[in-house]
Amino acid sequence: MGSTTPAIRGGADRRQDTRRRGAVVAALMLSMALAALDSTVVSTAVPQIVGDLGGFSVFSWLFSGYLLAVTVTLPVYGKLSDTFGRKPVLVVGAAVFLLGSLLCAVAWNMGALIAFRIVQGLGGGALQGTVQTLAADLYPLAERPKIQSKLSTVWAVSAVAGPGLGGVLAAYADWRWIFLVNLPIGAAALWLIVRHLHEPQRETARHARVDWAGALAVFACGGVLLTALVQGGVAWPWLSAPSLALFGAGLALAAVVVRVERRAAEPIIPGWVWRRRTIAAVNLALGALGLLMVAPTVFLPTYAQSVLGLAPVAAGFVLSVWTLSWPVSAAFSQHIYRRIGFRDTALLGIGLGALILCAFPFLPYPGSWWQPTLLMLLLGGALGLFQLPLIIGVQSTVGWAERGTTTASVLFCRQTGQTLGASLFGAVANGVLAARLGGAGDLDSVTRALDAGTAPEATRRAIAEAVHAVYFGAAAAAAVAFVVLLLVAPRRFPVLEDPAG
Repeated sequence: MGSTTPAIRGGADRRQDTRRRGAVVAALMLSMALAALDSTVVSTAVPQIVGDLGGFSVFSWLFSGYLLAVTVTLPVYGKLSDTFGRKPVLVVGAAVFLLGSLLCAVAWNMGALIAFRIVQGLGGGALQGTVQTLAADLYPLAERPKIQSKLSTVWAVSAVAGPGLGGVLAAYADWRWIFLVNLPIGAAALWLIVRHLHEPQRETARHARVDWAGALAVFACGGVLLTALVQGGVAWPWLSAPSLALFGAGLALAAVVVRVERRAAEPIIPGWVWRRRTIAAVNLALGALGLLMVAPTVFLPTYAQSVLGLAPVAAGFVLSVWTLSWPVSAAFSQHIYRRIGFRDTALLGIGLGALILCAFPFLPYPGSWWQPTLLMLLLGGALGLFQLPLIIGVQSTVGWAERGTTTASVLFCRQTGQTLGASLFGAVANGVLAARLGGAGDLDSVTRALDAGTAPEATRRAIAEAVHAVYFGAAAAAAVAFVVLLLVAPRRFPVLEDPAG
């Protein structure tokens, strides 16, 4: 009888560990839902927010301010999670995000709301980076596709349900509930994290040295450069004094970052992030992914409404189908990369993605709704094969003490690519429209004219050509990612034996 007691106790311990890990995964999914729902929920309530608070000329900063705060804090939170552990960083980040949500709900004008959205973003950077890092900590390499596919599903569901939820809250309750609804979700996530996430004691936590000067320099440099990219060509011309001043200040701050980080004992952005071929290649490839994702997410809804004549809800469906095939393909990718490796699986995915993006400009005019819908379904499948193997692969090449920094660098590059893509492709689309319409206006003004029913057929064709040019640019970004992986990334990633804790 006594000989069976340890086995019984061992089975009970395993069941308890399984329940604890399940609770932590639920907390990660709730935390990711906060970040994933944020932009999609807010976007549909903009008319109600502007009608209540005013500030139409600056409402775009509701999104730009949040994006800037998330992007520039990713490297900082990544290093802090490697130094102090994931749990304190995630708890603090979630608390800051919830504080920002509460402040947004009581905002009294557009300036206050933008400022509080930036507070939200300061917490959102911790949510995005730390959740992805913990996903790798919790599971060994063979099981990581399970948790990653669950997180991908959260993004997919948020992309589909977010606009509808935001519209319902804005129409039948009040736009402030869009931010208040974060509080119970975040509170549940925080409770699960505090109660069930137990990290082992690590030596790095006992000898922590934080590069606060580097963190401040990174934050300032990233904020200035990303502001220049977001506002350039929108608030002022690219070659205007404000634009040139911001880029000049950003480059000067970049030099300061390099100088500070070289002298720091524990830099926020360590040099090995770019010296190691695998990490550098994945950073560049996912930066290109962020850039190419702008083409469908920003320009496809305009194309669907202006060229295909679809209603906003139907146009949203055309875009959202790629969020259905993306997680399915990502979950399936493990069967491919176990045979041919992480790099070659990603090459397959981005190669197919480039071909699909190239096919979009050859759709007939005006065409039918099912044609871009089919291409988006295929594109989601291709990018699922591309992104997930790279994230899992690069996380598997580093140990616990470097995983937060590595994950943050990858996400930072993807976010920066999205910011650059919005500016670059916006300039491309407006340039094509100006050439076709003789300088009659930019994409926003032309789209408003179409909504009012005052634009001729020639304008619709000009919009189609502008979006086609953007898709060719996205295909070029996919080609860049393909070449980077082919020439820079090793064929076999140097995976470490690092079982989950």
